[in-house]
Amino acid sequence: MMLHVPNVLTAEQVARCRDVMVRADWVDGNVTAGHQSRKVKHNLQLPEESQTARELGDMVLQALYRSPLFMSAVLPKQVFPPLFNRYDAGMVFGSHVDNAIRSHSTMPVRIRTDISATLFISEPEDYDGGELTVEDTYGAHSVKLPAGDMIIYPGTSLHNVTPITRGSRIGSFFWIQSLIRDDSQRSLLFDLDMSIIRLTQDHPNHPSLVTLTSVYHNLLRQWAEA
Repeated sequence: MMLHVPNVLTAEQVARCRDVMVRADWVDGNVTAGHQSRKVKHNLQLPEESQTARELGDMVLQALYRSPLFMSAVLPKQVFPPLFNRYDAGMVFGSHVDNAIRSHSTMPVRIRTDISATLFISEPEDYDGGELTVEDTYGAHSVKLPAGDMIIYPGTSLHNVTPITRGSRIGSFFWIQSLIRDDSQRSLLFDLDMSIIRLTQDHPNHPSLVTLTSVYHNLLRQWAEA
């Protein structure tokens, strides 16, 4: 399931990210690339052990857990500490799939990458190119979102970032291990949760709400890897 999660970061938080990143030291993005990705990855990255990456990463994590849409869609068991990258003119990330297991260089973090996430920090008009393209059974989907918005998609997906031809594209990227390993089961639970929310808004005293909520939690209880 691909899902656009709007307004993860506020305008003030986006401005804070940009202000900090102007003064940050960037390194070759291949420091966190796998064997295959290293062949097609050409970008810059904040060192994951740096104070800047940790400060901004904590801000992103707090924002994620305040997003009901993110929580419903992802059902997170663990979120990898957010990383930050920059694509300048001529930079690109060719077609690849994310590593199934990710470990952090300095933290005791080791997760299965069920879901991949890209949080946009640059505005779309700040750069040309740089679209995130995700492939699935329905074809290729190109994504270029407003600053502060995020796209989530299955970690199993082939994806790429098209070449930058003008400006710079700055973003945060990370992975989530979900309580629900199977993407189709997560999608069913998400659809059910969204239906319960809409029914609650439109008909708050509808008797089916108790039954539907019971079904949701019993499916979650059956499928979850707590």
